[in-house]
Amino acid sequence: MESARCVNLLSIYFMEVFRDRISVMGFSERTTEAVTHGRYLVDGREPEAPVLVGFHGYAETAEIQFQRLQAVAGDDPWILISIQGLHRFYRGRSNDVVASWMTSQDREIAIADNVAYVRKVIEGVAKEYSANSKRVMTGFSQGVAMAFRCATGLGSPVDGVIALGGDVPPELDAPTLAGIRTVLLARGTRDEWYTAAKMTADERRLRAAGVNVQILSFEAGHEWNAEFNQAATRYIHSLR
Repeated sequence: MESARCVNLLSIYFMEVFRDRISVMGFSERTTEAVTHGRYLVDGREPEAPVLVGFHGYAETAEIQFQRLQAVAGDDPWILISIQGLHRFYRGRSNDVVASWMTSQDREIAIADNVAYVRKVIEGVAKEYSANSKRVMTGFSQGVAMAFRCATGLGSPVDGVIALGGDVPPELDAPTLAGIRTVLLARGTRDEWYTAAKMTADERRLRAAGVNVQILSFEAGHEWNAEFNQAATRYIHSLR
């Protein structure tokens, strides 16, 4: 976490330097709306089934989260949707295309764009497969923030959020979080990024908002493993 703090401080420093250079160079920074296309994976097993939505972590893909959704749903008739982040890039020097959800640049705009993108995907799939009203969001690492933002930003309450290894977004206040019925909040005991202190703070925020929270710590690092699949399966069974 100390390294992450250093990265944040460096980011702030370079942002300030960049702002100074803008004022010296005499131009203003602006943004404009642009059309782009996102990709997502769908498995509509049965009509009028509930919807299980997945958000991958940093430098992952929709395929990775889709495999997790399949393991969690098992043979149950969930409509699975794995949504990929709009920011695609190559992993290191390889040809592997991966994605992330956002950076600190134009953060508020990116959040609004992402939520609108996800809303369009879910509404389209739900209509196509005549889904019932039950919705569960799942997220790993960076995808946890997206799971919570979309759970509270779709215009209707969701039944649950499965959150592993990532923070509840700081901008979501108690009245906003109150729209979520239940949350499975989890971390690996060796996870150095999403610490026990972070999870405790998130648990307090959720309970203060009146959310029914299930806490899970399991023997692992910053990862989604078979043990967590089983816990997530038990969780979604409790919602059906």
